[in-house]
Order: sequence, then structure tokens, then C-alpha cells
Amino acid sequence: MTTKFLRATSLACLLVCARANADDYLFRNPSLPAAERISNILSLMTVDEKIAALSTDTSVKRLGIPSFGSSEGIHGVVKRGNEKKGLAAITTTQFPQPPGMGETWNPALVRTAGEIQGAEGRYITQNSQYNQPSLMLWGPQSDLARDPRWGRTEEVYSEDPFLAGTMATAFIKGLQGDDPRYWRSAALLKHFLANSNENGRGNSSSDFDQRLFWEYYAMPFRMGFEDGGARALMASYNAWNGVPMAVHPVINSLVIDTWGAEVISGDGGAVGNLVKLYHRYPDHKTAVVAAFKAGINQYLDKFQDEMKQAVAEGLVSEAELDTALRRKFQVTIRLGLIDPPDGNPYAAVKDGAEPWLSEQHRAQSLQVALESVVLLKNARNTLPLNRGKLKSIAVIGPLADGVHWDWYGGHPPYAVTPLDGIRAAAGDGVKIQFAADNTGGAAVKAARNADVAIVVVGNDPTCGPNMANDWTDAGTKPCADPGDGREGRDRETLALKQEELVKLVHAANPRTVMVLVSSFPYTINWSQQHVPAILHMAHSSQDEGTAIGRVLFGDFNPGGHLISTWPSSMSQLPPMMDYDIRHGHTYMYFKGKPLYAFGHGLSYTSFRYAKLRTSSPALAAGGTVTVDVDVTNTGRREGDAVVQLYVSHPASKVARPKQALAGFERVRLPAGATRTVHIPLKASQLAYWDTASGAPVVESGPVKLSIGASSADIKLTGKLAVQ
Repeated sequence: MTTKFLRATSLACLLVCARANADDYLFRNPSLPAAERISNILSLMTVDEKIAALSTDTSVKRLGIPSFGSSEGIHGVVKRGNEKKGLAAITTTQFPQPPGMGETWNPALVRTAGEIQGAEGRYITQNSQYNQPSLMLWGPQSDLARDPRWGRTEEVYSEDPFLAGTMATAFIKGLQGDDPRYWRSAALLKHFLANSNENGRGNSSSDFDQRLFWEYYAMPFRMGFEDGGARALMASYNAWNGVPMAVHPVINSLVIDTWGAEVISGDGGAVGNLVKLYHRYPDHKTAVVAAFKAGINQYLDKFQDEMKQAVAEGLVSEAELDTALRRKFQVTIRLGLIDPPDGNPYAAVKDGAEPWLSEQHRAQSLQVALESVVLLKNARNTLPLNRGKLKSIAVIGPLADGVHWDWYGGHPPYAVTPLDGIRAAAGDGVKIQFAADNTGGAAVKAARNADVAIVVVGNDPTCGPNMANDWTDAGTKPCADPGDGREGRDRETLALKQEELVKLVHAANPRTVMVLVSSFPYTINWSQQHVPAILHMAHSSQDEGTAIGRVLFGDFNPGGHLISTWPSSMSQLPPMMDYDIRHGHTYMYFKGKPLYAFGHGLSYTSFRYAKLRTSSPALAAGGTVTVDVDVTNTGRREGDAVVQLYVSHPASKVARPKQALAGFERVRLPAGATRTVHIPLKASQLAYWDTASGAPVVESGPVKLSIGASSADIKLTGKLAVQ
């Protein structure tokens, strides 16, 4: 008994002493170099602790090191709750889906959205009521909307690599903040690389050459790391040229060694797919080791038992574990998680009211929603509506009385439906009639008895309410509407099934406005031909209805522009699995006339472009010029012009896109005002990838400059000599 008592007392003393001495560990000293601090952490950890830290829980509880945790976060922090773990759902600010944020063409606004999301992740992590580590936010999604049939188009900013990269960079900077030492939160870019098909994605191969790798698919990721300061990404399910991305050598050779990535995450089930779908390895342990050797240091699969066995068998050394974790703990230090709170401006984000309830966060959410609305058509100035001349409005459609959330959205503190937003914008003097569909002739009757009919249609982002139970080894089950898509399922058609409802409403009341709330393009040829006015907005904004209502009544002048090409027919598209975009994907290589061009967007006012010039008549290979143009608001309303700069290479020795976006700026102008817009153009943006030398090459010769309101609406052209 005495011996047992002494042992227990000694153990208790050791534990108390360890806790007492925790603050004395070298890694607690913020004045030491990060490498020295991390070396101290690793020297104190057991092998089992090191293996455990390869999960999303990066804590070392014995040493008092907290986890930076994780959360989905492409347009808001996602905290839906978990009954099994006793976690309640947490509301957070929900912005429009990334295509909507892209349609703002406003990087500064997207950066603000990132700031808000990062601040809310900090609050949820550090507030004593919530205390859920959520500092590594899984976003931005930096893949490209190569094909409008892709089921996850809803997650990305654009089909254009420069626009997508610019928006991703802005979002990253917002998430991580501008403090010279500490990060607000950590961005994790998804999904590297060329992941734009859902059907068969678990073992499909995206096949294309080195030029397209550097000039197209990798560009948003490169910009996110080099310009945005990101240090983490998630490898995609698919292969590139036959090699699965979870074990592709490019992860080590480029992403880690050149871009400086610190966290490389596998995707959920991706390691298992290496065995089950790719048949690349004989068992799960071998696949776990292969992914680790390729650079993965964060698993979303079962891995711990397999890694312990691999270490015991000498397949993985402790030194290799240290190398993987050395990178990962850099993020811990950047977030200030083992530093005193003094000096870290983000350590204090924990007290007071929930930030998602603040006026600042609500106002910014509404602004993003407003600027995301795209006016696709406005014949005979149908819009804006004049509430003083209206007595009744019919609001019709299956999407009118709800806000649809997507698979990567969270719970908002409030949600304004289009019906509620229109009712609020119309005011008490206008009677609102609502019909969800034409059951019993309800939609036709409402439209016929109203001064104007507003029909709200679009897709269902989750293809019904049961997506969580719709998963199979091949992705997700087919959507009931073949025009819908989601993660795990590509679209079978670009036709809008609900366009039949639009036809019925228009027949009953020619004064019909179509509001298309969708995650991707539709071939709405009939509506474009017959419906007087059409608005487009992406899903999932908590302020969706308010934005739609204010735009319809002219309280806000729409200035959003499309971020992808809308074909007039699916027959205009190459085969879905043709990843060589030169065969007709995106506006850069599109064949035929689209329904709506990349960059298209109208306004309630008009603009004139004049005096295209450059700051220098020639551009040196390593230099920069400024492209200037005067823009005048020639209408009677304040409005936003989105000035787009495209380049082409008429004398290039290699095949080039017919045009490529190289710069843009959204500018707000009062009626009658003129402003000179300055767009920087770097010579490096004009380079092509030379396969022989394995390096970018800037060609000497003329470059055509085009300024337009869209890729198909060019206002001015000029030339620039590159030396």
C-alpha cells in the first residue's frame, strides 16, 4: 500500500510539475526563431503524439499546445453541429456562393468577406461559450469552372484563371490578415489540381500538357501562394495524366519546395481510393505511406493504426514524421497559438456579442449580395420597377419563398427570401400575390391579375433535402432534375426545366421579369428571346431577397458580370472529360456564339470608354506598364462599370488563346462623371510556358490590348510593343 501510495504521489507530482513547467518550455518563447521553437516541440513529443498530429487535430494536450482545427469555409464558416460529439450548430455570416462573389468583380469586397469569415473563425475558436478550434478554413476553392456541366461549379470563382486567382488571392488576404507577424486564420486552398468533373472523380484522370498546367489549371493556386501568402492546400481525388494527385510528385517538387506549402491535406476517402478505385497499392497501409511520402501531412482518412505499423516496420522514420510536422507547426506559430496574447491583434477576438450579429458583418454581407447581381437582359428599360406606378405584383416560382443552402454552406443568423425582399422593397402600397407553381392554375391566375409578374427559378444546390444519405462509391445519386448538379454528380443537361413555368407566366402577363437564382449557366434561349428582363444571382446569401428586391426597384443599380461563358446549346461544348481547353472550353477557345459571353453584365445606366493609352509605348520583359482608359457615365443614374482588359498575341510563334483577361476594375460613377481607370499589366502575365526550357517565356513583338464591357463587347483596342 505504501509503495502504491508513493508511486501515485510521485506521478501526481510529476503531472503537476509538468503543468507548472509548461510555460518554461523553449517553444513558449516568442523571441526565438520559429525553427528552434518547433525543434523543441518535436523533441518533447512521443511518436504516437506525432502520428496523431497528422490529423486535423493538431493539439499536443500534454504540452498545452492547442489545435488550430478546421472548418469548411468557401463562403462562410460552417458549423452545423454534431449530436454525437455534443456540438450545437453555430450561426455564421453566409455570403453568396463563390460564383456570386466572383460576379462582383470586386476583389476588395471579396477580401472583406474573407476578413469577416476569418474573424468569425477566431471568435468561435477563442470564445469560452463555443471553444471550437476553427482557424484553418478550407477555402478558397481555387479550381476552375472549365465546363458548365461540372456539378461543383457552385464552389469556384470563374472559368478564367486570372479572375479566379485574383479573387482567391483577395479572399486569402482577408482570411489571413495583414499583420506582419500573425495570421487571423489560415486559408487552405482546394482542390489541387484540375478537379472539374464529378462523375467518376474518384479515379478519373485529367489529361493535359505542361503548358495548360502552368498557363491555366495551376495559375489560381500559384497566385494564391505567391501573391496571397497561402501555405496550405488539399489534394484532389483525380489523377493528372494518370498519376493520382494524392501521390503526385508535383506536390513535393512544386507545392512544397517552390511555393512553400506547410499543410498538404488529403481529401476525405482519397487515400482509400488509391486502393479501392485506382488499384495502385495492395492495401491501406501502403497507400497511407505513399501519400505521406508524397507530401500529405493531414489525413481525412483512417490512418493512425497504419502509420504506427509503418513506423514499427521501418517504412516511415521518426525523422520523416518530424519533417512533416515541422511544416505543420509553422501554421500553429503563425496563428499565435503558443504565444502570449500581447502583440497578437487577433488574440482578443473572443469577447462581446457574436460578430455575425454585428451591423458591420450584416452590412458587408448585404453589399456582397448587391454587387453580385447580374442584369442579363433589360429590353425597353423594363427595370427598374416604379413602385409608385404599381398596384400589384405576382411573385411566382419554386425559389421565391426560400433561400437554398449548399453542401458547403453554414447556418446564417437570418435569411431573407426573394418574396420577403420584394415585399419589403415594394412597400405597403403594393399588393403582393404569391404562387410557388401552377398547381390548380395558381401561377397563371396570379400573373394575369398583377401589374407585373416576377418569376423566381433556378437549381436546387443539393438536389433535394437528403444529400447526406445520397452518397455511393461512385459519388452521389443522380439528381431528379437532370439540369441540377452537386458534389458527386455532374449535370446531364444545361436546360432549365423550370423555364416551362416562365413560359406560362409570360403568356399570362407579358410584363414578366425572370430572376434566375443558380449555381451555374443555363441555356435559357427562349427566355432571352421573349422575357423582357432577366436577373441572375448565385445561391446561399443570407441577404439574397434583399439584394433582389433592391435591384428590381432600382434602389441599387446592378453591376455584376458573368464569370463564365453561357453556351446557347450543350452541343457547343467538347466532351466533358476533354481537359484540353483548346478544343473549345472557356471563352478563350469557345467555338460558336454563346448565349451570354464571359464578362457580360448590363446596368440601368450607360458608359462610354475613351482614350486607351499606356504609361509607356513599350514593355520590357521584366517590367510593368499601366493601361489607362477614361470611362464616363452617360446615363442618369449612378452605376458601376466593370472595365475589362484583354490581351492577344497576333504574332506569337506558339498557339495562344484568342483573348485572355489580363486586368479589370469595378468603378462606381455618378451620372455624368468621368474617371480614368488605371489597370497594371506585368510582362510576366504575357508569358507562355516553354516546354523545352521548362520556364516561362515573354515573347518580343506586338500585343493587342482590348478594353471592353465583356469579352464580346470590346470598346477600344490598341497595341503594345514587348521588348
